[in-house]
Amino acid sequence: MDSTKLEAMLSAGKDSALLRYGLGQAYVQEGKPQEALAHLARAVDLDAGYSAAWKLYGKTLAETGHTEEAMQAYQAGIGAAERKGDIQAAKEMRVFLRRLEKTM
Repeated sequence: MDSTKLEAMLSAGKDSALLRYGLGQAYVQEGKPQEALAHLARAVDLDAGYSAAWKLYGKTLAETGHTEEAMQAYQAGIGAAERKGDIQAAKEMRVFLRRLEKTM
């Protein structure tokens, strides 16, 4: 779904972690990572256990040059994924985190 339809849903008062994640994902796909960041941040604020949102948030932060914040997002996401038993997401975020640590 494109960001325009999702923004309309948000404007209609249908705010949720899933909607914010969808908006973030849509903006990333549209090549607008700066717009995605605010929605992804809100997604994890609304649901701190949303490991997929943490993963995309970390990735988008890293791609926009926010390395420290990306590392923090991955660390939070790893914790969230482990608490949910989402082993694959935790493993992926550990790999991404290690890559960022090597650049520091």
